[in-house]
Amino acid sequence: MIEDKYISDIVKNIPPSGIRKFFDLVTNSRDIISLGVGEPDFVTPWVIRKEGIDVLDRGSTTYTSNLGLKELREAISFFLKKHYDLNYDPEREIMITVGASEAIDLALRCLLNNGDEVLVPAPSYVSYSPCIELTRGIPVYVPTDEKNNFVITPDDLKSKITNKTKALILPYPNNPTGAIMKKEDLEEILDVIIDHDLIVISDEIYSELTYDGKHVSIASLPGMKERTILLNGFSKAFAMTGWRLGYIAAEHGFIEAMNKIHQYTTICAPIMAQYAGIKAIYECEADIEKMRKTYDQRRRLIVNGFREIGFDCFEPKGAFYIFPSIKKTGLSSQEFCERLLKEEKIAVVPGDAFGPGGDGFIRVSYAYSIDKIMKALERIESFAKRVL
Repeated sequence: MIEDKYISDIVKNIPPSGIRKFFDLVTNSRDIISLGVGEPDFVTPWVIRKEGIDVLDRGSTTYTSNLGLKELREAISFFLKKHYDLNYDPEREIMITVGASEAIDLALRCLLNNGDEVLVPAPSYVSYSPCIELTRGIPVYVPTDEKNNFVITPDDLKSKITNKTKALILPYPNNPTGAIMKKEDLEEILDVIIDHDLIVISDEIYSELTYDGKHVSIASLPGMKERTILLNGFSKAFAMTGWRLGYIAAEHGFIEAMNKIHQYTTICAPIMAQYAGIKAIYECEADIEKMRKTYDQRRRLIVNGFREIGFDCFEPKGAFYIFPSIKKTGLSSQEFCERLLKEEKIAVVPGDAFGPGGDGFIRVSYAYSIDKIMKALERIESFAKRVL
């Protein structure tokens, strides 16, 4: 095609999302049970939806400050202090973004020069490496494995650091493994981070969906607030994926730099979503807990289901995914998922979509009803009898 010569080489070389590939197959097919997409099956709580309606009804349809509504930044400051003992000035250290996805992009573009390296735990969320490459940075994978509960260790980090390493992405609770890093895990890597003068991009979008104790932010540990860019949002905990509301908390210098990019690209997050976010923080704590308990019930059900079928399955401690091993089948992740989709009409995501170390695993979301999970397990068991 004539257009091809005009497209950036970087864009041409970035592969499509492995998650979206299977999602597209599902949307074009009938009778498929999808356990593939990481989206809450809950409707946004009514008090949040009503606020969005009321905002429109009163005609509040303008831009906000580039940083976002002051009232929302104050609410987020309150939330971070209450839940994670973090102190961020809402005037200077918090900005509102169009989802946590924009926050990832802003953090990377703010930090990276051509050729800078960013450490990315693998497996992890599919967007990190492409976003690094789009900034002309270089993603460097830090392998994790089940024997270490899919967390990064000091030795893992040290082995990948060079004189070009600038930042570490810390994505816990983790998508796709469901792993968490406890306070003692984080403390073990502090000296490596500080000694090598690394900036941490801490993606904490699943922080409220933690099942084994309370989530701890690395920004709360000594010496880390000033070198951490904390990313979070409303999509997962508040079931607000379509509202596209996220935020960044960081030292003022980082916020000021990221806001330069933000003001020239997106300007601000939608005002309706921002007002709804205020309601979410102050009035929906019970809704968060109800959803968390439901996910926890599903988590135990689906882990036990896969183990009873015959698959080795790491027990996730956060998010809403399991990452079972399918290595004993002898199939690659792609082969397994394609056959499962074709033969049993079950859609899950190949583990290799999440980077090195992911092949031999599949990601299965349990953000679905128990009825759907049970039906899916029945079909997976039927498939397993042919491949195990």
